[in-house]
Amino acid sequence: MAEPFYITTAINYPNGRPHIGHAYEAIAADAIARFHRMMGRDVFFLTGTDEHGLKMAQTARDRGIAPAELAEEMSSYFREMDAKLNISHDRFIRTTETDHHAASQAIWRAMEARGDIYLGRYEGWYSVRDEAFYDEKELTEGESGARLSPQGTPVEWTVEESWFFRLSKYQEPLLAHYRDNPDFIRPESRRNEVLRFVEGGLADLSISRTSFDWGVKVPGSDDHVMYVWVDALTNYLTGVGYPDTSGKYETYWPADLHLIGKDIVRFHTVYWPAFLMSAGLPLPKSVFGHGFLLHRGEKMSKSVGNVVDPMTIADLFGVDPLRYFLLREVSFGQDGSYSADAIVTRVNADLANSFGNLAQRTLSFIAKNCGGVLPQGGREEAADAELLALVRDVTTNAFPTQFAALSLSQAVEAWLGAVFACNQYIDAQAPWALRKTDPDRMNAVLETLVRAIRDLAIAIQPVIPASAARLLDQLGIAEDARDFAALADAHWYARDFTLAPPTPIFPRLEMPMED
Repeated sequence: MAEPFYITTAINYPNGRPHIGHAYEAIAADAIARFHRMMGRDVFFLTGTDEHGLKMAQTARDRGIAPAELAEEMSSYFREMDAKLNISHDRFIRTTETDHHAASQAIWRAMEARGDIYLGRYEGWYSVRDEAFYDEKELTEGESGARLSPQGTPVEWTVEESWFFRLSKYQEPLLAHYRDNPDFIRPESRRNEVLRFVEGGLADLSISRTSFDWGVKVPGSDDHVMYVWVDALTNYLTGVGYPDTSGKYETYWPADLHLIGKDIVRFHTVYWPAFLMSAGLPLPKSVFGHGFLLHRGEKMSKSVGNVVDPMTIADLFGVDPLRYFLLREVSFGQDGSYSADAIVTRVNADLANSFGNLAQRTLSFIAKNCGGVLPQGGREEAADAELLALVRDVTTNAFPTQFAALSLSQAVEAWLGAVFACNQYIDAQAPWALRKTDPDRMNAVLETLVRAIRDLAIAIQPVIPASAARLLDQLGIAEDARDFAALADAHWYARDFTLAPPTPIFPRLEMPMED
């Protein structure tokens, strides 16, 4: 029975259309999910939209429509983005769905039964944009003396009756969990931030609102709706069937990886594990807070006018080139920057000029000069075995090891090093010259190249799935022989197959008229 692997993105808040940051997280999570499927794991990949809360209610009011109508419209844009970017999720969850309301009320009752929820009065600073409460000591002063949250968003003084969660009770249990599970919060910089925050003391958390009604009703208090983060975080349980603890829940919970942006690490590593501890449920194994994606080094902002629609970028450059650029260029866990010229430069150098050119000239040569029949049985030399050993080490060791550790850009960099080695080999061996001077040696060189290209195409599938699939189709590799275990099959090459004249997989990109 395959070992399960449960991965989630942060569910997207759809008070606006998707931007490139949403696409980056979806692509990274998809690549990780695809990688684990290729490793033979039983993967469940959850994403979706977080549709409740004051921001949604206000946005709907400003547009003169009902919140449910806004949620339906905006959620569809995120579904379209996932479809466009080839995101292989197993469920797209919406927090307005009936089963999610049931799950949210179930975890509320479990926390209430533990004695961790009490009625009180909230007076304090609240950021509508962040859907977050802040301590006075966390605020900064903006222009004209305005108070700002640590994220730089406006805060307002809020007074209302509220249910509270005894977060203060969980300070020491949380610190003990961080200590005993050093990989619970990654990367290390995020872990250190959370440790400092929790060590500074935890105040009880307001977890309901009465000033609006767009949310999950609090059990037994219909005039209260749950604080949006109680509702939002519970989606990870809803996705696997909670409160039914058989079936999917039994198979996949606790989650192996919550993949989120660094700005919501506190919610996922302080509030969420405390809620789960209170409810008597296992904690997720790891929370990874990735960095922001900047446009030419600047944070995206509607006021600056540099917010870019990921659908537009995918249309301009192609889905797989965009996926490759983001996973190769950005060191995972750190902030990264993108621009049209950076995408064109990186993709042309790595995919068009290196891997694409390697595959195209090798397969075209075989189609033209060998009748499409894969050459076999030529005169081997030490360089052949050396190249195949290098490719095998990268595809079965360096690449999967780095990917499993979430060092995604380093994994792609190792793969690219093997591509460069193949290009050096073909230039040095010059099969086009051997065709006239030593056809027997030419056969061995071409067989070596085809074997290497197949292995490289299999390994890079999590990053550029559609392009790698087209190349493997050209090589006649069966769809059930494209996982990492298939790399151990040395006999695939002996099977009868005739290459058709190949079509280029990675055409060179051109700069658009405007960036």
